[in-house]
Amino acid sequence: MERLTIDHVGQQGDGVAFDGARNIYVPYTLGGEIVEVAASPERSADRRDLAAIITPSSERIAPFCDYFGTCGGCAIQHWRTDAYRNWKRQLVVDTLKQAGIACEVGALVDAHGSGRRRATFHARQGSGALRVGFAAAGRHEIVPISHCPILDPVMGGAIAAANAVAELLKPVGKPLDIQISATDNGLDVDVRGSGPLDTAMLSKLSGLAKRHRLARLTRHGELVLQQVPPTVRVGRARVMLPPASFMQPTQAGEETLASLAIERCKGAKRIADLFCGFGPFALRLAEKFRVAAFDSDVKAVAALNDAVRATQGLKPLTAEARDLFRRPLVPQELRDFDTVVFDPPRQGAEAQSRQLAASRLPRVVAVSCNPATFARDAKILLGSGFKLGELIPVDQFRHTPHVEIVAGFAR
Repeated sequence: MERLTIDHVGQQGDGVAFDGARNIYVPYTLGGEIVEVAASPERSADRRDLAAIITPSSERIAPFCDYFGTCGGCAIQHWRTDAYRNWKRQLVVDTLKQAGIACEVGALVDAHGSGRRRATFHARQGSGALRVGFAAAGRHEIVPISHCPILDPVMGGAIAAANAVAELLKPVGKPLDIQISATDNGLDVDVRGSGPLDTAMLSKLSGLAKRHRLARLTRHGELVLQQVPPTVRVGRARVMLPPASFMQPTQAGEETLASLAIERCKGAKRIADLFCGFGPFALRLAEKFRVAAFDSDVKAVAALNDAVRATQGLKPLTAEARDLFRRPLVPQELRDFDTVVFDPPRQGAEAQSRQLAASRLPRVVAVSCNPATFARDAKILLGSGFKLGELIPVDQFRHTPHVEIVAGFAR
């Protein structure tokens, strides 16, 4: 056992103490606290487990979840809201500063809304016991849960469904990942890790879907049973989700990011929406602007095109399946647009950013879930004559270090 003084909260939400020339990271601690910690063989040499808080911070509050500290889903529930919000905004400020980017960073926008509308539950067997829940904090084990207060109420029944699927597939003896999304017509469930299943087991899964009133149950994206179409509302359109499709984890998050992006498109005549998914931006943009959308996910693009055909009152919107990492839009293609909106995965869009920089495009609206790759891509644009306007940090993943960004670039 050793005693440490925590200096500050680091970028991953852990408290940071100084030990000579190296940092020591202690989860669930705050700046100014004196704590007792213990080394663990499951952790790296620069990490410690919190054993006791000797002198607590005046900013410490009681966490609201019984599983906090064991479940790895949330990093911060123990910090006063104003201090937490300042820290989260500062994550963006510090990342930009380290990259040498000077710009105005607005106030953090809370986009948690009523909670998460999708989650992935893990099912693992160990010592003869089946455990269904979320990954433990910093450890290779699963924390079984009976409730999760950060889930949207529309996810009611999700935990029971995940447990039922895991119990049914227990004889398979494989680790499972059970992705559950809330749609307008019920829960959409995709099970991964089971391997091939015989007809009898697939029949049992169908029966389970009926008992739990699931909208749809798929296995590795392949249909087991669909009782009603799992659709979501996007602006005035309705989209049928492709199996295991990505969507923003909160409804408020999707609406906030889209609203901020649309604000930065004023005066546009034709917009390219890159990394469009099933259209959370494109369909809303098409209520005001002509749009061409691109994404590598063939099923998501097909769902977007279906939604366009079924929706009245939209401006022309075309969607094309295209791998923008390998085949980014080049300057000759970008001549048809006066604005690009792009929202890439966490790895960013370096190849596409280089093509945007080489084009004569007058305006780019960037949405990002990773400040580090945003900064890398932003430097490419800034180096070609773009100027960066006010950047807005968005807190969709409340209680975690993840923060999103919306920013506009203009020549």
